[in-house]
Amino acid sequence: MATRVFSGMRPSGRLHLGNYLGALQNWVELQKTNECIYAVADIHALTTLQGAETQEIKNNTEEMVLDWLAAGIDPEKSITFVQSHVPEVLTLHTLLSMSTPLGWLLRVPTFKDRVRQMGESEENVSYGLVGYPVLQTADVILYKADAVPVGADQVPHIELAREIVRRFNRLYGDTFPEPQPKLTESPTIIGLDGVNKMSKSLDNHIELAATEEETAKRVMSAVTDTQRARRTDPGRPLVCNVYALHKVFNPEWLEECYERCTAATIGCVDDKKILAEGINRYLAPMRERRREFEGRPGYVREVLAHGAEQARKIATKTIEEVYQRMGLS
Repeated sequence: MATRVFSGMRPSGRLHLGNYLGALQNWVELQKTNECIYAVADIHALTTLQGAETQEIKNNTEEMVLDWLAAGIDPEKSITFVQSHVPEVLTLHTLLSMSTPLGWLLRVPTFKDRVRQMGESEENVSYGLVGYPVLQTADVILYKADAVPVGADQVPHIELAREIVRRFNRLYGDTFPEPQPKLTESPTIIGLDGVNKMSKSLDNHIELAATEEETAKRVMSAVTDTQRARRTDPGRPLVCNVYALHKVFNPEWLEECYERCTAATIGCVDDKKILAEGINRYLAPMRERRREFEGRPGYVREVLAHGAEQARKIATKTIEEVYQRMGLS
């Protein structure tokens, strides 16, 4: 029996190379041998988007799902939908919150990190942000998923979900499987600044849907070896992010690149041109598929509506069972 896998992304609009190499690429592979459920986590987005900002969600959802489809997510193989289109998740979130200790949530490291990032005191933080892990748990167990693809650094998040499930099962009977972390290779992709993780907010990214010209321009702005002051200075490939990206996009160039960089027989400008060519070559099929989907008005909405219909069939059965377990029906 195939493993049922659940994962989701916030609707952030067009995705970038870091999103693809860090998660989306794994999603595409997982659907080949697993029963996959992929959600646009629009309710989660409300923990940071407020007021007029929420009007961005609908367009960001469509742009992101276009990238999913272009990358190879197959709606015939994977249930693909928007979180809020299956309202049963909100019901389960509420019911789980009744048995989840507040102390568990306040100890979550990502909660404290998010509070610092927002520049807020804990007294001003929304209930939704505090309860974020409960909603995440509801996302997974509503569909009785067995596994969640994560990197090693995210395993503690899954362990909290498992604790919430264990507590519910102990109180009301064996209802949910404990989701297991499905460890996937999730490399940290450093952005064009050469320091920080690739991020749209830091503007150090390359969008999957960028044109070849836009991609080349972005790559030419990339920071390389900061100690290489002149073209004739030997470079240090192992500390250069452009070299690191060659491993993905130009693996056949790596050995020659190392030799020529350390011997100062190639400069950073020429090396970045080679990287831009490699990225554009790698992304060309994906970009072509995206253009095809863009040329089919309403297609993304059809995919998401069909996915929501499939997801609700599973969700309604789960909620019926939960109501019975808790004496609510």
